[in-house]
Amino acid sequence: MNRYFARYFARYFAMYVALAFMSWPCAPSAVAADTISQTFDVVIYGETPAGIAAAVSAARRDKTCRVVLATSYSRVGGMVTNGLTHPDFRTFEARTGLFREFNGRVEKHFRKQYGADSQEVEDSLLGTHAGPEVNHIVLREMLDELPGITILVDCPLVSVEKVGERLATITVGSRAEGITLSGRYFVDATYEGDLMAAADVPFRVGREGREEYGESLAPPQADRQLQGYNFRLTMTDRSDNQVAVPKPDGYRREDFLPLLPLMESGKLQRVFGDPYMGLNGGIYKRQTPPLPEGKRDINDVSHSIVRLSLPGRNNAWPEGDAATRQRIFDEHLRHNVGMLYFLQNDEAVPMAFREDAQSWGLCRDELTDNGHLPEQLYVREARRMVGQYVFTQRDTERATNTNHARAVFRPDAIAMGDYGPNCHGTDHEGPLFGGRHTGEFYQPAAPYQIAYGTILPQGVENLVVPVACSSSHVGFCALRLEPIWMSLGQAAGEAIGLALESDVRLSDVSPSAIRWRLHQAGAATIYTSDVPEESPDFAAVQWWGSVGGFIALDRTADDEPAEYGRRGQQRIGQYYQAFPEHAVELDKPLDERLRTEWLTLAKKRLPETDGLERTSTRGEFIRSAWTAADGLQLGSGRQ
Repeated sequence: MNRYFARYFARYFAMYVALAFMSWPCAPSAVAADTISQTFDVVIYGETPAGIAAAVSAARRDKTCRVVLATSYSRVGGMVTNGLTHPDFRTFEARTGLFREFNGRVEKHFRKQYGADSQEVEDSLLGTHAGPEVNHIVLREMLDELPGITILVDCPLVSVEKVGERLATITVGSRAEGITLSGRYFVDATYEGDLMAAADVPFRVGREGREEYGESLAPPQADRQLQGYNFRLTMTDRSDNQVAVPKPDGYRREDFLPLLPLMESGKLQRVFGDPYMGLNGGIYKRQTPPLPEGKRDINDVSHSIVRLSLPGRNNAWPEGDAATRQRIFDEHLRHNVGMLYFLQNDEAVPMAFREDAQSWGLCRDELTDNGHLPEQLYVREARRMVGQYVFTQRDTERATNTNHARAVFRPDAIAMGDYGPNCHGTDHEGPLFGGRHTGEFYQPAAPYQIAYGTILPQGVENLVVPVACSSSHVGFCALRLEPIWMSLGQAAGEAIGLALESDVRLSDVSPSAIRWRLHQAGAATIYTSDVPEESPDFAAVQWWGSVGGFIALDRTADDEPAEYGRRGQQRIGQYYQAFPEHAVELDKPLDERLRTEWLTLAKKRLPETDGLERTSTRGEFIRSAWTAADGLQLGSGRQ
């Protein structure tokens, strides 16, 4: 039995002991099992940032709301606390809601520890960048502040029970001894969609054909291919914080000997590359910018001749049992970590490459309970729900028959994103070392909206699925980002809060009611570059945009096509200045065209518009419309 299987079974042994002594690992403090209610208002399976956001938003909305967050892993945070510490978004203006709050708390952590003017605060990039341990501390703080939230770790899903079209209970733990959690509403926040699959919700695994949704990025014919997986390693070149890269169980030197001719021929130029600094040709991508404390998020290098991801070898993961997933986990560990061990230690490796590899080590102060390695594999794509609305490539594209700079308008939106569809590859051709991934793509996009139906399943009326959400393969390649998933999780929590108040199906909750609550909580559902959540006009501007107010605003004066997806100037790495032509410009005077179009829209939304005709600036118009809507409770979703 290797040490990874040993760790897996050790978890269950610890759980049995905990049950024997009638106590469970839970937050905010350890509580005897016989005092933990097995009945909750909200049951969340999956400790990802989306699951955390759902728990926090539901518990904050109603202090009496009882929430349980259960996971098969040993701690919360998903990939954010397991190496994915370089989040994907294009502009800082797109950060919103609980993700932005999380960032602010991370930055505050570094300010408190190192000082406001420290390099660590600067390197945190407004708190968006931090190592796994800091991220874990901050996420736990957000949960522990809310006494209504209970956390159960090391508790894999065993079974579910449905009554008609409602989930009634889930059992977590083990088949021998588990705990049954009953709830009024449920959230599947796993990367794999394990809960929704167990509840018989329809889902897809693999890629759709091009004709199914009319997607130019889709393959000609449907298949079962998935994006490749790899580990996100947290490493450092600071010798005082390094530990040696271990030789993984099952390591075979001969597996990596084909690397030698690639080094000798010059096809492989270095071990650690950094595309944004011109250091291409590497095996391990040092994400730019660096993390605080001299650390780096290490990732797969797109289009390199040597890859960490192994597309094709992970295809059994989504629907695989524990043993299948463990086998795939171990294979990726041998490849990702074993290759680095080979490059650092094998005397056949040319000295220049060996020295490059030896200059980096795992971080001594990260992931200390798991040998400084992540306990989670980076699952880029698994099951995708076929829900009440399928998010596709079209949702990330320009509005039909317009010259707008914005993406297609979604009146039922409950979240937004600004990262275009991006796929790391779904198959491999040629030799493992020296071949190439296929199925890779990236398509720029303007910030887009995400419809409520994307997280609503068919056939189960009290479940939301914010991670393995309803989308095509191409659409999922845009949604598969922790900031977006956290926004969807927050929206899920608000939807459940509204449903709890009226005891209705989640599909009966109005998207406009969800938006009203999100906007009041500082979460955006449509992108603006100049009205952040701290602005007193934030909620008003978001509401006006969400009812279609930006459609007229975005039309260019000369009616010439705007450049769709154009970003501002590069700030650092993959981050850019705000998207042009996405500013509201509240102080700008109303021209006659805009006044006419806005009044037409307002008359559809408000019973009285006389005051709006006397406004002189964009800001005055939006504030007046918002005041009327809020006073009539129209902004709350009762239109």
